Amino acid sequence: MDIVISNAAGKPIYEQIASQVKLQVMKGTLRPGEQLPSIRSLANDLGVSVITTKRAYSDLEDQGFIQTVQGKGSFVASGNEEFLQEERLKRIEDHLAKAADEAQLAGISPDQLHEMLDALL
Repeated sequence: MDIVISNAAGKPIYEQIASQVKLQVMKGTLRPGEQLPSIRSLANDLGVSVITTKRAYSDLEDQGFIQTVQGKGSFVASGNEEFLQEERLKRIEDHLAKAADEAQLAGISPDQLHEMLDALL
């Protein structure tokens, strides 16, 4: 599991960890049922506190991305394909909304924006 922490990222470290794990789950890099590193192991690897890693895992569990089994560890949640698809759609909608805002600021018409999107696809 590849996670890169940046002090210049402008968001808390636990959010950076959670968002990168979430992205890897959504991309399929981390598969359902796959075991994640222990909280302590990940904290050591990243050079952060155990509390920070625990917060990231807790947030991921609250959002349905991982499951923790007492005494066994944390695993990528299985059976959440519909949930993951909804998350993907939400991310796409967010990106499209930003693109539409930028297009409007640049004076690009909806038809021109459609043409640009069609060309990209």
